[in-house]
Amino acid sequence: MTSKRTKLQEDKHFRVLRLLLENPEMSQRELAEVVGVSVGGMHYVLNALIEKGLVKLGNFTAAEDKRRYAYVLTPKGIARKAALTRAFLARKMEEYEALKEEIEALQSDL
Repeated sequence: MTSKRTKLQEDKHFRVLRLLLENPEMSQRELAEVVGVSVGGMHYVLNALIEKGLVKLGNFTAAEDKRRYAYVLTPKGIARKAALTRAFLARKMEEYEALKEEIEALQSDL
């Protein structure tokens, strides 16, 4: 059984990996805003993904500010994103079915 905290962490990782696959040049601030966490929280998430070997840092050469980085998914990161996508989709389908049943029960009460 996966804890609620683990599910939330997996959801954050999934969203970050998905965003980075599409836009590796996104800044930590931009990622934090889209995912809905603080910049410090995003820094923590990115460091965890880098330590796990799912993301690597590269220089974003097109940027005027040469201190800017690109966060590139590694092959291991792409595989993990696929696994997280499957788990995320399965969890959301379960939630959908439960919500659908609850709506039907409420409608029958009317």
